[in-house]
Amino acid sequence: MRATTLALALSFAATAVAAQDADRSVKDGGIKIAGWQGRVDRRPAGQGKTIADSRLVSEGGALRLSVGPAGNFWNPSNTAKGNYEVKATFKEHKMAASHPHSYGIFIGGADLESDNETLMYCIAYGNGTFSVKTFHGAKVTTLVDRAASDALKKADANGESTNEIGWRVKDGNAACVINGTEVKSFTKAEVVGADKLTSTDGIYGIRVSHNLELTVSGLTKK
Repeated sequence: MRATTLALALSFAATAVAAQDADRSVKDGGIKIAGWQGRVDRRPAGQGKTIADSRLVSEGGALRLSVGPAGNFWNPSNTAKGNYEVKATFKEHKMAASHPHSYGIFIGGADLESDNETLMYCIAYGNGTFSVKTFHGAKVTTLVDRAASDALKKADANGESTNEIGWRVKDGNAACVINGTEVKSFTKAEVVGADKLTSTDGIYGIRVSHNLELTVSGLTKK
C-alpha cells in the first residue's frame, strides 16, 4: 500500500513539474527583424507550436529573444566557409524553471527550413555544463552530453548567466569555444559524414532550448 501511494505521489509530482515547464507561448510572438528566420524542433511542431510562439526583436543593437518552444534562429546571409570563427555573447535573464535551459551557436546549417536540415551546435547551461550535437533531419547525434567545464560562467543567485559561445573551424576541424577557451575539438571525420554534417561550411545562427529569456550581442564572423 505504501509503495502504491509513493508511486502515485511521484507520478503526480513529475506531472506537476512537466506542466510547470511546458513550452510557453510568448505574447506578440514572431520574428520582428527583417531577414531573420526561425524554426521550432519536431516535438513542439508536432504539438502545434510554431516560431510565432517565440519572439525575436532588436534591442539596443542586440538580439532579444523570448523563447517558447526549442528551435533555431538564423539570417540566411550569415554564412561561413573554409577557415573561420563565429561567436556571440549570450546573457540569460532570470527565468523560473525546474531545470537549466541551454543556448548557443550552430554552424554548418543547410536546408534549415526543410525536414532534412543539417547543423551542429554547441550550447551552454547555467549549471556550468555544455553539449554538442549534430542534426541531420530527424537524426540527432550527441558528440558531448552535458560535460562540465571551468570555462563556463554559472548562473548567479538571481538565475542569470553570461557566456561567450562560438566555433573555431580550421582545415575542416571544428572546436567549440566558450569564453575564449576551446572546450572540445573535433576532427572533420567526427562531424562530417552520413547522418551528420554535409560540411562545416554553411549558415551559422542561434540555437535555444525552450522557455528562455536571452539577450544575444556581438554575433560576428572572422
